[in-house]
Amino acid sequence: MHVLNTWQEWVGTETGVVLSTALALPVAALVVPLLALLRRSRGVARPWRISLADVGLVYGTLPWVWLLLLPGENAGSPGKLSLVPLNDLFDLAAKGERFQIIGNMLVFAALGFFGPLRFAALQSVWRVLALAAGCSAFLEITQFAARLDRVSSVDDVLLNATGAALAAVLSWPWWRAKTPSTPQRAGSRQADDDVRAIRGA
Repeated sequence: MHVLNTWQEWVGTETGVVLSTALALPVAALVVPLLALLRRSRGVARPWRISLADVGLVYGTLPWVWLLLLPGENAGSPGKLSLVPLNDLFDLAAKGERFQIIGNMLVFAALGFFGPLRFAALQSVWRVLALAAGCSAFLEITQFAARLDRVSSVDDVLLNATGAALAAVLSWPWWRAKTPSTPQRAGSRQADDDVRAIRGA
């Protein structure tokens, strides 16, 4: 029973999630070079960048999802829905609960920052915004359907998606598409060769 209670404290409380995340940091830092060296030995392009993005995506997102899916004190009872956009956001701002607003924006920030570095399909702020909004909506629906005694709010979706989009903007210098140089036409190259030949004659 003692072991069960200890396990519940670790996996079923916010404090446990925070402590687990902190303890997992050295492991995450070790996994990055191991993955990079493995990929480098296999000839994978950009092994360090890909490995950092993989670990960053998991380590930066999983704890937040874990927190959002923790049951409340009255788990099992019907959850609360808030479907009026910006209503909860204005309430939080009026109460001065800035940390909760910032926390909501960090839920998928790692996805927004590392996603474009890892997947070419996500190299667009709008795609990141759409993906984060979809993932956030799924979590909110899960909270409500599972009766976790949490408020399922459309404002959470807005904040989660906005945070991911802003993080994508921050990482943009590392994943933005490079503008290819305009190739010369074959005729132009031939003309240049003829000019050089005449001058050398």
